[in-house]
Amino acid sequence: MESNSSALGNEESSADLRKNHPFLESEAALEEFVAAWNSGTLPKLAWTHGAHVGVAAYFAFEHSVAETFAIMRAGIRHYNTCVGTANTEDSGYHETLTGFWSGEVGRLVRGGRFASKLAAVRAAVASFGEDRERHRLSYSFDVVRDRRARRDLPVRRSHGRPPCLGASHSLSLPS
Repeated sequence: MESNSSALGNEESSADLRKNHPFLESEAALEEFVAAWNSGTLPKLAWTHGAHVGVAAYFAFEHSVAETFAIMRAGIRHYNTCVGTANTEDSGYHETLTGFWSGEVGRLVRGGRFASKLAAVRAAVASFGEDRERHRLSYSFDVVRDRRARRDLPVRRSHGRPPCLGASHSLSLPS
């Protein structure tokens, strides 16, 4: 990944990104956004896929992929409880998708040479903020609807290991 904001492409795409994700406007806006998410006061409509990616990148800037996963797991569950989203086998927190995105975003951020947390978050949102279907490249079953995948972290069939925990964690996959 590039070490500066050119990773976002031209100014027009950078402006569009900030328009769609106001937390990318400044360090202060990013800090306020993450604080609102942490406290459970972020409006539910603001918790988009791009927001998930941005918050994961925020934490990945200073933490390992596994630590980011743990932070996101606890944070999403807490946030959902605060805004009235039930964490059940059919809705709310999803273990496999959180692990997948923590790995994707974490590797991008940890592999980059970003001058600031904001630059890392902007690059992650530019790369993954609109890519809600990326997980389909790694799983050969409907991971979104799979109840076991929602509560547990299955091994990726195509890669043979979970996205961030290494080969020591394994589960039987749905048939």
